Amino acid sequence: MSAMASLTALGASTADGVSLGVQAVEAGGIPGAGRVLPTRTELAAVLPWPGLRRGSTVAVHGSVSLLFALLSEATANGSWAAVVGLPGISLVAAAEAGVELARLAVVPRPGGDPVGVIAALLDGVDLVAVGGTRQVADSDARRLSARARNRGSVLLPFGAWVGAEVQLRCVGADWRGLGQGHGYLRERAVTVRAGGRGAASRPRSCRLLLPACDGAIGVPADEPGENTRPQLRPVAG
Repeated sequence: MSAMASLTALGASTADGVSLGVQAVEAGGIPGAGRVLPTRTELAAVLPWPGLRRGSTVAVHGSVSLLFALLSEATANGSWAAVVGLPGISLVAAAEAGVELARLAVVPRPGGDPVGVIAALLDGVDLVAVGGTRQVADSDARRLSARARNRGSVLLPFGAWVGAEVQLRCVGADWRGLGQGHGYLRERAVTVRAGGRGAASRPRSCRLLLPACDGAIGVPADEPGENTRPQLRPVAG
């Protein structure tokens, strides 16, 4: 069975309920595509490349919003993405973050052979996000990263992953929106920290809204406490 036929057998579906068939995946078109998939400008500041480099493994820790942010620009520009082993994700939140749902395949429960499912998706999908990483043995993780390199896909494990070139973490979350004891939580400011090996060995960080008020990614205005030093005035004496 070919890799494309395997995708249909997996029962993968697009987020809008349309069956993910062979022609649809081939339309995503990994062969001949550029070596870097586009990403939001805000996230390019912490990546060692100007986007998501094909063949790379980028581990995301602790924030589904960050995962959606990584998928949004590529799917909006015609790339296919798949999310495997994350049954609790909100497709509404994904859409608000800018993910093109018509180009998102979802396999919430990959069954007894998750490694085989991930491998099949890497053969024909541009970006593959993977949950349940603790269930993937280190040896399998290395093989899947090697497969991503060989196929030109981007592997996005949601959690620890041996051999990931880049590790992205959200720290220092600050929810905003509550006024004087009332109101709604409207946005979350976080610091995104990146590290890794090779070109990613130099630590980088940026401050982002994940999510912003409209559910998308944003850049916060001046942080509380910034540029708020008291003005000093000379006094006689």
